[in-house]
Amino acid sequence: MAPGVHAVAVIGAGKIGELMLSGLLRAGWPADKLLATTRRQARAEELAERYGVRVVDNLTAVAEAEVLAIAVKPQDAGALLDDIGVKIPSGKLVISLCAGLPTSFFGRRLPEGTPVVRVMTNTPALVDEAMTAISAGPHATAAHLALAEEMFKPLGATLRVPESQQDAVTALSGSGPAYFYLLVEAMIDAGILLGLPRQVAHELIVQTAIGSAVMLRDSGEHPVKLREAVTSPAGTTISAIRELENHGVRAALLAALEAARDRAREIAQQSG
Repeated sequence: MAPGVHAVAVIGAGKIGELMLSGLLRAGWPADKLLATTRRQARAEELAERYGVRVVDNLTAVAEAEVLAIAVKPQDAGALLDDIGVKIPSGKLVISLCAGLPTSFFGRRLPEGTPVVRVMTNTPALVDEAMTAISAGPHATAAHLALAEEMFKPLGATLRVPESQQDAVTALSGSGPAYFYLLVEAMIDAGILLGLPRQVAHELIVQTAIGSAVMLRDSGEHPVKLREAVTSPAGTTISAIRELENHGVRAALLAALEAARDRAREIAQQSG
């Protein structure tokens, strides 16, 4: 499918919406096929200047675009759909980027039969290394899923999952970059504790993280095997791993991701 066949409107072009706009442009989507909406005039001017897209009001976006990407905060989605939902023709594809909100949330507020695709991406989209999970709502067809994939592939990798798994996806990859940043931050602090200058510790850990990630992706090996290859008998690495296990790092990660999954479910319940 050639880029730009469909006119796309990003409704609520905040951080995630902007990632989508910039990704579509990098993929070859013509700027005149892209629309954006935002609440603040200063933000509208910023987007228009930065990307050359037209920034319009929500009703103009609904009227002119063939694909509507809803990228507002989950708590704002209900009011938005109460305002524009009945004006969206049932044949238009709606893509939800609202964390935690199921396609049924949109189905109750849109004309019967409106196709909805639920998408969870993450901030490495900024460097074209996003992980984007895509799920079909009840009325979304294979063609709708293929179009959603076409839109998000320029941002990184895409994966189709059943919608029942999207809260887990949100916890694992949606929030996932923050866990890695926290880990890197802690390791840099440890390097400083061990006597390294901050910049040296930063460079050592960041490149180690990049190299480890590429090996995980490209080697096809299980992470246990890769870890064992670094872990010599009675060596330094196993001493460090013992301390990580003593401090419950593995259990903490399990609990943390469960908490993120549970919060995604709470958002859906609170939104109604």
